Amino acid sequence: MRPENYHPIEHPASHEYELYFGPNHPGIEGNYALKVRLSGDEIVGVSADGGYLHRGFEKLMEERLWIQNVALVPRICVPDPPPMEQTYAEAVEMLGGLEVPERAKWIRVMILEMSRICGHLFIVGGISATIGQYSNMFWGIADRDRLLDLFEELTGARIYQMFITPGGVRRDVPAGFLDKLSQVLDYLEARLPEYDDLFFNNPVFHRRAEGIGKITQEQALAWGVTGPNLRACGLPFDVRRDDPYLVYEQLDFDLPTEKGGDILARTIVRRSEVIESIKILRQIIQRLPHIKGPIRCPLPNPLAWNIPEGSAYARTEAQKGELAFYVVSSGGPKPWRVHVRGPSSMHAVQVLEKLCLGARIEDIALIMFSLDAC
Repeated sequence: MRPENYHPIEHPASHEYELYFGPNHPGIEGNYALKVRLSGDEIVGVSADGGYLHRGFEKLMEERLWIQNVALVPRICVPDPPPMEQTYAEAVEMLGGLEVPERAKWIRVMILEMSRICGHLFIVGGISATIGQYSNMFWGIADRDRLLDLFEELTGARIYQMFITPGGVRRDVPAGFLDKLSQVLDYLEARLPEYDDLFFNNPVFHRRAEGIGKITQEQALAWGVTGPNLRACGLPFDVRRDDPYLVYEQLDFDLPTEKGGDILARTIVRRSEVIESIKILRQIIQRLPHIKGPIRCPLPNPLAWNIPEGSAYARTEAQKGELAFYVVSSGGPKPWRVHVRGPSSMHAVQVLEKLCLGARIEDIALIMFSLDAC
């Protein structure tokens, strides 16, 4: 029984609260975090916090020799480093007037498509893990390792290859490498139906992904969405086809698209792109033995290499979307200015913030991984 002088404290009526989602949550990539405002379990406000881990790459590049940056640029994106090497090398080649030998171009495309498969296996595993389907994640990591073994044999490194350099590549393909690559591709093709049964056709995944985090074509164009996220909205744009580089214009491949624009569509596009990368790699396996010649053009002493004054803008289609480097030379031994237009710059901040509004708290990690932000 309450005493007569009891007066309960009146609190202002509020159904909203704030929560930091990350950076140690398994659904967060790297040191990334979201400050989320919730009403019950519905997201009513969100702001992204990129952390400090991946800051300052451009200024670091401006303080290093042209050749030293070959070892720095792969670190910009750990799951898919070779496009960073290719785009930087292409910008330097444009500035320095370097002509990449034909054989080196084919080897570069081989490296890029192997890395594309690795990146897709990695992120599709992450998507499945956000809804508790860890078996698919373990499969993806284990199958990705088969390609990493080949990277190690070819380049001496599993993750940061530092293999694509201005003017070509560091070394030629070793004997028997193409046969091993063909065997891994056979294995991956045989595995895809098992991935379908476990994850891609799983009704639990479809219920969690269909209609969630949807992007319309108009929104995608307005927000600067690129890569698989754009093609999942039904827009078949790919730098490899629409602004071809290296030898992509000589290769036969399709651009998978989906119309849903949601998590499900983005995931299915990545599965389809694995098939197209396998198709490209098989063409390289057939053509490369018949392309003779050097693997790089002659370079001056890299420690005293002054690139002519000028600017260059190079872009490629990385696994996560369109990647571009804008490099300015003052005629010295180092870049004067560098700007990296990473494929995740839009996806990880404004797109993610917009897609999370109105979603539920359990959808945050799934939306984030479906955008494949690095």
